[in-house]
Order: sequence, then structure tokens, then C-alpha cells
Amino acid sequence: MSRRPGRYDETAPHEGGDAAATDGRTPPRHARARRRRVVVLPAVAGVMAALLLLTGGYAAYSYNRFVGGVTTVDAIPSPGGGGSDDSDDVDGVAQNILLVGDDHRPDNATPEELALLSTDSDGGATNTDTMIVLHIPADGASATMISMPRDSYVDIPGYGKNKLNAAFSLGKQSGGSDAAGAQLLIQTVQNLTGLTMDHYVRVSLIGFYRVVDALGPVDVCLNQAAVDSFSGVNLPAGVSTLDAKQALSFVRQRHGLPGGDLDRQVRQQYFLSVEARKILSAGTLLNPAKLGSVLDAVSSSMETDAGLNFLQLANQVRDLRPENVRSATIPILGTPTVYVGGSALSVVEVDEGAMPAFIQGLVGPPQAYTDATAAAPADVSVSVANASGVTGAATVATDALAAAGFVTAAPASAESTAATVVNYPAGQEAQAKAVAAYLPGAVAVASSQVTSVTVVLGTDGVTVQAPAAAPAPETPAETAAPDAPETETPETTAPEPAPSPSPVGTSYAAGACIN
Repeated sequence: MSRRPGRYDETAPHEGGDAAATDGRTPPRHARARRRRVVVLPAVAGVMAALLLLTGGYAAYSYNRFVGGVTTVDAIPSPGGGGSDDSDDVDGVAQNILLVGDDHRPDNATPEELALLSTDSDGGATNTDTMIVLHIPADGASATMISMPRDSYVDIPGYGKNKLNAAFSLGKQSGGSDAAGAQLLIQTVQNLTGLTMDHYVRVSLIGFYRVVDALGPVDVCLNQAAVDSFSGVNLPAGVSTLDAKQALSFVRQRHGLPGGDLDRQVRQQYFLSVEARKILSAGTLLNPAKLGSVLDAVSSSMETDAGLNFLQLANQVRDLRPENVRSATIPILGTPTVYVGGSALSVVEVDEGAMPAFIQGLVGPPQAYTDATAAAPADVSVSVANASGVTGAATVATDALAAAGFVTAAPASAESTAATVVNYPAGQEAQAKAVAAYLPGAVAVASSQVTSVTVVLGTDGVTVQAPAAAPAPETPAETAAPDAPETETPETTAPEPAPSPSPVGTSYAAGACIN
């Protein structure tokens, strides 16, 4: 990776899949330029709208009509075919739904709708410009929307390194169907995050427009005016009431924002939280005509896996409130430019080393780790890898752990990462807990990539520190000298594991304003 610009670089060319025709040909330069002006960011509001409305009691009247309009596709990879099996499912009965937004044209799109979106002369695209994992814990009382930047430079199974938004297109070109595209995208996301995708939902740009149009005007608040001729947004500072076309411009804006596409994700996350409140307002829930219009709009533009039971899922989230829907973005290191075949390519560099801690902050530690009692340092073998960028940091940490009584291996180095992590293999929870006690702020993460406890030092500055009160070594009674004077043993406290990370993501309060 050659350079790391200060902001997201919109001028660098993208890989062929970014705006390529489905036959693999690269479109002419003028077509690429037009796509940059109209490339869409279809939101994934459809699934949230359906769940929240069905939770609101409309199911008895509308469910059969709703599911009758939804298109299904064989999207979930089978175990052994590149997908995850049950043993890899780190969050058990929690639900992970991959929400995908792109610029494909549903068969039922009308010329009038295309004209309203200023896309009637544009053939659309299957590149997935919006990818969000909706994580719903088992109790359904909260949810987190995990955004994955479309330009994340990741490993796509069978294709090597590429942008994440190319996975669907590559899969579809190779397998000849939307199902093949969905399966390759899901495999890529699962490999990237470590989360098993339980379900899949794809919504088009027109689907987003239909949902917002059915809901009616939506209020947003900006800290400063936003003007962008590319997306068409033109809003003053303060509160603005948006119709469907203005809302589309709002969630599409990236030009004029310091972080480009990264800031555009904030726009999407914020808008989805505002829309959730709109859906749950009395004006929507107590208006059968509006409820029907919204659900019809959702179902007519949605593609899901065949196993997704909306009524069952709606029952799981019946206690979900908008203030308990959080937004987060996967950890990234920056937006460098790489060179592929001699051509410059602007990408988002994912912090893969920080991903396990990020995901664990979301789903919580495994029960085996929670239940474990920290082992004695002398019974723990540990190695330290330096990913902090600070010369000698691994040596310093290794020496400190050795002085604390741990059995240490030679220090090593690793690729840069932000978060300090204590990796451990299954079965060594007690050993990991002992090491984590000496690294306050680090997260202990189960990993199949290590055979013993391994500390990876990140750029977060976490260092080895003795616990406030280390445990006194145990002395068997029978080995004590029989005539030794009896003395009072001072009370000691076992070392505590590192504190649990704060809840992942941001929750937007009612009436909140963004930049």
C-alpha cells in the first residue's frame, strides 16, 4: 500500500466490478463518469420497516399479502461450501442479517419511477454499494447495524484481493444468478467478520424510494448546510423536511464530506434511525392505509433468502425501541491507494487484527471465558507480537510478563493493528484470563489461529501492568516448617480480567443533528 491520503480519494479508478457491465467488459469513460454522478446508495430500510411494522400489530391483516410480494433466492451458503457451520457460529441464537443495497432494477420498476430518480438512461448495476450486518441479540431488545465500506479491500474467495462491493458481481458473473452472487458476498462477509449470516435481504434503489415515499416526509437535522451537485442535495443548517427524492439525495451524498464514502455511511446510519422513529410513531402505526402502503413498498422491492420468516423475527424484536438501535462501522486503518496491474486504486484498508475484538464487543465474550477462573502465571505460556509500530514494544512486554511469572516465548512482530488483543485457543480460557489481567484495556478473543495464548500489541498504547493486588502464592500446609511462628496472611485479591469493552456503535437520540 503506497500512500494514505488525508481523505477518501474519489478520483482513483475502481476495479472492473465497480461499474462494469455484467459481461465483464469495462464501460466507456463517459459511462463511468455518469455512474459517479448517479451511483446510488440504496438504503436497507426495507427490512427494518417490515420488522417494526409487523411488530406493531399489523401482521394478522397483512402478513400473507406481504410475503407474497417478496422475491426469494438461495442466498445462504451451505456448510462445507465456503460458508460457516454451526460450530463456527460465535453468537449462537442471535440473528445476523446481511442487508444489501444496490442499483439493480426490479422487474416491476416503472418508467415514471426511473425518471423520478434521474436514472431512466442508466442501466443500473449489481455492485453492492451498501452492506450492513443487522445484528439482533437473542433477547431482541437491541440491535446493531454494522456498516462495511463498499471499498473495503478484502479477500474474496476464489478471486484474491478486491473491493468488497465487487463480490456479488463476481459471484453472479461466475455462477450466472443472483443466488451465486449472494452466496459469494456472504462467504466474503463471514470470512471478514467471523459472524455467521443467518439471513440475507437485498433492496434496490427504487425500493428505498418507494418505502420513503410511502412513509411520507422525514425530518433530518444538519449542523451545517449541505450542497452537492452530484447527489442533488441542497439543505440548510438545522431541521429540514425531506420528501423521497430529497431523502435519496441525502443518503447518497459523499462529495463535500471530509470522509467521502465513510461519512456517507454516517448519513445512512442516521437516516435509518430517524426512519425507525417515523415507523413507530402513532401517525404510522395507527394509520392502516399508510401501514399497507409501506409494507407493499417494502415487499415489492425486496429479495431475501427462502428461510427468512419475518413474522418470527418480528416476534423476536417485539421489545425493540429506536433508541436501542445502534450503528457502527467495522474497524479500518485508513484509505490508501494501491496499485493493481499498474493502475492506482483507492481502497479502504480494513483493520483485520482489530476485527475479533470489535465483534466480541458486539456479541460479548464466550460463556466459557466468562466462567473461567484465572490460572496462576507460572502455569501460562504466552507470546507477544508487536503490531504497535513502537520499536521494542514486544520485548518490553515479554520481559514484564516474565517478571510476573509467566512462561514466555521469544517476541515477534505482526501487521499494524489498532486494538491490543489476547488471542487464545479453545480450552485455554483460564490462561487467557490470567494474561488479560495484566493488560488492562485489551480484549481476550478465542482464535483457531493460535495454539497458545498470544498477545498482539496494537497502537492503542496498552502495556503490561501488574494488577492492583496480585494473588499470594499458595503454600501447601504440609510443607510449612512445624515450628514456624504463626503470622497473619494479608488479604489478597485475585487479578481481575480486563474490563469489558463499551457497547459497540452509536445511538442517535431523537432530534439529534449531524455534520
